[in-house]
Amino acid sequence: MIFGTTQPESPENKWRRQLDQFIKTHQQELAALAWGLWLENGDSKGTIGIDLQPKPHFVYCPQEAVENLNLKVENRLQEILGIVAHYQPEMEVVMIAIGKDQIKLIHFESQPAPPVCFEQVGKDVDSLLEMLEQRLSEQLQG
Repeated sequence: MIFGTTQPESPENKWRRQLDQFIKTHQQELAALAWGLWLENGDSKGTIGIDLQPKPHFVYCPQEAVENLNLKVENRLQEILGIVAHYQPEMEVVMIAIGKDQIKLIHFESQPAPPVCFEQVGKDVDSLLEMLEQRLSEQLQG
């Protein structure tokens, strides 16, 4: 990336910018969802993912699948594996976004902490999933 210059946005990267904006706007709800899913499943199903195809929906990325993908891409996902391995659900949010032939790590420290966000948002996991999937669909279409 070159700072201070405007470059034409490629379709391959447009989803990344839109996703960054969505994350910025919905940090509290994403933290609440991450904590709610952690309470339900711990890390037994893997890392939370956002699959953007055919329409945005939340999935789990099993640890073994991420490790296998890392092998296929010549260990280019080592940093992601390290962040996932040291994930602290009571303090931060870690998700993997899956776009067309690309992935993007979503990682931020939540303020307030995810358990507080979950309490403040006051919705169950299913309601959060539905709301966030709908809003992300709208963000990506706009």
